[in-house]
Amino acid sequence: MPVRADGLPGTAGSEGGGDPAPPPGLVVLGHFDQSPGYAVNRPRGSASWLVTWTTGGRGRLWQGGTTAAAGPGDLVVLAPGVPHGYAVEPGARHWRFWWAHCQARPGWTGWLRPYGSGDGVYVVPSVPAALHDRVAAAFRRMHADARWTGTGAPPETGTGDAQVAVAHGSAARELALCALEEIVVLAAAGARPEAPRPGVDARIRRAEELIAADPGARHTVRSLATDVALSPSRFAHLFSRQVGQSPMRALREARLRHAARLLESTDLPVERVAAASGFASPFHFNRAFRERYGKPPGAYRSRR
Repeated sequence: MPVRADGLPGTAGSEGGGDPAPPPGLVVLGHFDQSPGYAVNRPRGSASWLVTWTTGGRGRLWQGGTTAAAGPGDLVVLAPGVPHGYAVEPGARHWRFWWAHCQARPGWTGWLRPYGSGDGVYVVPSVPAALHDRVAAAFRRMHADARWTGTGAPPETGTGDAQVAVAHGSAARELALCALEEIVVLAAAGARPEAPRPGVDARIRRAEELIAADPGARHTVRSLATDVALSPSRFAHLFSRQVGQSPMRALREARLRHAARLLESTDLPVERVAAASGFASPFHFNRAFRERYGKPPGAYRSRR
């Protein structure tokens, strides 16, 4: 059987003279070390997102009218639906890189948006060297989890070149996407640490971090105030003035975002999504979710 330019079985040139992309909905990934002359061209783009992490040599990616160079420590992400291609950088001896095709989770775009270069290209350059081992380990874990059949333990992560892996089962896909989400967050946060917001007290920022870290926890104004060493009244006043909404309103929004993510990425029953997101009753959850997203949880999941 012929092998496509991205390492997948198929017939080259089936996409208007270019290289075919993986079908939408699949999580496909691999680790390549390519020589000069290697190139992939997709005149119709891809139905999935493409994530690349360069570990050696240099590559070049283009999408629409935007071009991005990729060297060691660079994460380059291409959004779907735009003509694109990639190749070993002219003059480079090789290009060693991890790549993954997948459907991005909604939360990823918030991390990637500051690195947008146009035409759906996101370049996260010069991720700190201290994070490289962690990112590489996440890719290796992603590759192992993608091959898990659901029987026994997932395969051991390797250290050498990784062949192409396709996550077929729902558990394998979810585990692989969790590893990829870790990669996106590590790279985006590490390359551009979040700057303190002027005028926001460090104790209020800490409360926001506590809410974001576990929105389903039984937070109250009193518990959050205690965690940041403020009286409940002083905490509520500072939070509302500096954040622009009350602590409980911010908590409700965080819980709804968390619930939306669970609906998008898991098969949990709606009742369990409600409980995991901190809502005391499914009825309250359904009403709040409809108000926030314009449709009930079940319909939201079906649309996704």
